[in-house]
Amino acid sequence: MDGQKDWVALVGRALFALTFIVTGWQKITAFSGTVGFLASTGLPFPSLLTVASIVVELGGGLAVLFGWKTRWAALGFIVFVIVVTPIFHAFWSAPPAQAMMQQVNFLKNVAILGGALLLLAFGPGRYSVDRA
Repeated sequence: MDGQKDWVALVGRALFALTFIVTGWQKITAFSGTVGFLASTGLPFPSLLTVASIVVELGGGLAVLFGWKTRWAALGFIVFVIVVTPIFHAFWSAPPAQAMMQQVNFLKNVAILGGALLLLAFGPGRYSVDRA
């Protein structure tokens, strides 16, 4: 089973990273839309926040995928998810028609937080740049 754990860690890391790589890339390809969305929420400096999100999501996602500075990337995701989740998925104050979907997204982010905590605690596994 020990050899299998290394492959499972690699696949798990890739699946975890995929979400962030895709959303980071989407923010690049729809930069003005993302800036507009952030501006509509009332957050300050929406352009700067969009760039920061791209760096965390795409940069951190690629780092986790390749297993490079994995624990640092995981720590970045932990902070990122803790900050953005109550801002964008506040199901407790959402209109009734949106409350269930916001709660689902909130809980999805809690699961992502759990995955990031596992990466922080246990690292990337054998098949990674960190272990090369």
